[in-house]
Amino acid sequence: MLSSSKLKQLSKERKVSVEQLAEQLARTGLDKPAAVSAVRNWQKGLMRPIPRKEDIQRLATAFGVEVAEMMDWQSSYRYAAMSPRKARLVTQLIAGRPVQDALDVLKFTHKRAAEMVSKTLRAAIADADEQEADVEALYVSEARVDDAGTRIGTKQFIAKDRGRAHPIHKKGCHIHITVTQP
Repeated sequence: MLSSSKLKQLSKERKVSVEQLAEQLARTGLDKPAAVSAVRNWQKGLMRPIPRKEDIQRLATAFGVEVAEMMDWQSSYRYAAMSPRKARLVTQLIAGRPVQDALDVLKFTHKRAAEMVSKTLRAAIADADEQEADVEALYVSEARVDDAGTRIGTKQFIAKDRGRAHPIHKKGCHIHITVTQP
């Protein structure tokens, strides 16, 4: 996926305007005003329209850099059977670390979420490796956990005093890991 922060940084360093980048994106279905709008959205982090592989290649040639230098690789574990609060403890350990260091930390972390975060991190690394990135230079740029609400099929009650019943809330979470090259 195209990295909006790297796109902004490269356009600022190379002093390339949005209009100049839009000229490089000439493709079917994308005229000049639509290309300008697309580049502005990509710089803001909005991926509307979703950048195609050829769009990223054209932007990379406009800046004179490799395609891998403009990309981030993401992976997510959706509806993990765990409370987001408990998973955040583990993701905070790896944020900002090199991927090998993060994998070592997760290997020796005695939390249930460590296994799920490790699988997600390995999937992001495999995606980067598949697109010919330098795996040794990757680092975890973002490790985020979102709430997925109460898990389906886990509505239970526990008996309380005087005939009352209190609900048991079993939460779920979404784990998102993003790796990038420096």
